[in-house]
Formats: sequence, structure tokens, C-alpha cells
Amino acid sequence: MDKRKLGSQGLEVSAEGLGCMGMTWAYGAAEEADGIATIARALDLGVTLFDTAEVYGPYTNEELVGRALAGHRDEVQIATKFGFDFKGPTRGVDGSPENAKNVAEESLRRLGTDHIDLYYQHRVDPDVPIEETVGAMGELVEAGKVRFIGLSEASAETIRRAHATFPLSAVQSEYSLWTRDPEDEVLPTLRELGIGFVPYSPLGRGFLTGQIRSIDDLDEDDWRRTNPRFQGEAFAENLRLADRVAELAEGIGATPAQVALAWVLAKGDYLVPIPGTKSPTRLEENVGATDLHLTDAQVAELDAAVSRDAVRGSRYDDSGMAMVNN
Repeated sequence: MDKRKLGSQGLEVSAEGLGCMGMTWAYGAAEEADGIATIARALDLGVTLFDTAEVYGPYTNEELVGRALAGHRDEVQIATKFGFDFKGPTRGVDGSPENAKNVAEESLRRLGTDHIDLYYQHRVDPDVPIEETVGAMGELVEAGKVRFIGLSEASAETIRRAHATFPLSAVQSEYSLWTRDPEDEVLPTLRELGIGFVPYSPLGRGFLTGQIRSIDDLDEDDWRRTNPRFQGEAFAENLRLADRVAELAEGIGATPAQVALAWVLAKGDYLVPIPGTKSPTRLEENVGATDLHLTDAQVAELDAAVSRDAVRGSRYDDSGMAMVNN
């Protein structure tokens, strides 16, 4: 698989990474063996960027990733995140320097490694100046515990302030055919500053694959059952968009998932999507997108087929949306 650079500090990764969250959390029942098999297949196919976080589980996802990558540490880049405060009765954020450093130590232990390749603040804490948070993250780099740093779901203004404090290598946010918000301010800012972009949920949380035809296709404990885009009338309207992607994919000779991922990859060589899966077969399909090079006309046709105005429902509920673009 081709490599891509994230940022200007020397981080180089596979053109497509692997989001590991669903291997233990959020998307219904998951067997550890499936996650480990998927990561093993990813290694075979040249995937080097593996994305996890403290809050996934919590804790269990990092532990699984650490076990699965044991013996391959020098071949891969591990990204993890801190920033949620989930130890109390409600989930909030904690961007304090103390939390940044404490979680890093805990993540190193769970991952079974002596360094984190890419350490993100998972959500910006509006009560802690970003300069303080990123300053602490920079100290982790200087101490050799972290190689590169980034932010997740941050506004353009916050990105600028953070980057001026300590160089960011990447920003991670939701981005796909049906989530285009970063195009307004974040992507232009990243291009200007030379920061990489890591789109998560590039398949619209699975919706753009065309495999989800009804809410009943999801497990009872699948988080997507509470997502506004998967509810009632919004689901029906969004299904029409997924069907349109499937029609275009058939004409291209690829699967809907491959076309949706190729669209993201075509948006710039500083983008590295991290589709998530707990299936080696789905992984193989997703990786196939790196060999699918869309023409400008095909990209434009997809842009029009899933216009921003056509998507129904917000990407999180109100509490979730309050945590993004800060």
C-alpha cells in the first residue's frame, strides 16, 4: 500500500488506516478473536496506522490493540486519544495538562509499548486553554513518550492556536460523503498549515456501504440506534442517498464502500481515512479502495449525488454535537 505523510514533522503512514473502536465498543457484539484476526489481516495488506482511544471500552480497546500488535511494534504507527472524563456519573471532557500526561502513561501500559506514535486530544475542553493542553502534549513528545500530536473535532481557530504552541501532525474529524462540514474551514486551515487530516467514519458509520437497510439490521446494543441519521424519516431519506452511491459504484465496477473511500482519498494526499471494521473480509474490501483512482468527473458526480443539503439528521445528538468544533 502507498504511504502518505501526516503533517510536516515526519509522520508517514499507510494511505488507509484501521479504526479499531468497533472491535470492542459501540457497534454491537464483538469477539476479541475477530478483532485480532482483522488486525492481523491488516498487517498482511500493508496497513500501518491503527487508531484506538482510552474511552473505547473504556480501556479494553487499547488492550486488544496492544495484544494484536505485539511483535509488530516497529512496523506500525499506533494512534490513541485522551480527553474524556468518564469516571463520574456523566461524561464530560478533561483537557487538563495533568490528564493528558496521566492518560498517556496509562495508555502506554495498556498498549504494551514505550511510545505512542500519534497522541490526540479526543475532544477540546472549553474550560482549559488549548495552549495549556497542547503544551503538556508537547512535553510528552520532548520526553520521548509520544512521537507526534494531534487534535480531534477541533475548530479552525483552535487548530491555529494549538499549532502555534506545538506543531500538530494531524487533526481527526468525521468526514465522508455525508459529513462535509470540515470542507468549510478546517480543511483549508490544515492545507495552509501543513497538517494532515484523518477522517473517521469515512463510510458514514457503515450507512454508505448499502448493507444497512433497516434499523433492525443493527444489534440491540448498537450505538447507531440512537444516532439521529439512523432514525425514522431520516433513515429513509438517507437510504436513498446510499442507493445512489451504490448505483454509481456499479457503473465504476467497485463496491459502494470502495467508492466512498476512494472519494475521501481523492480529496488530497494529506488525508488518511481510518474506516473501522471487525471483519477481515470487510477490511480487504476497504483496502481495495486504495487501488481505485476516481476521475475528477466521478468525484464531482459523487459530490452532487450526496449533497450536504440532502443528508437528514445531525451526526450526533445534542450532547455529542456540543463537544465538536470547539
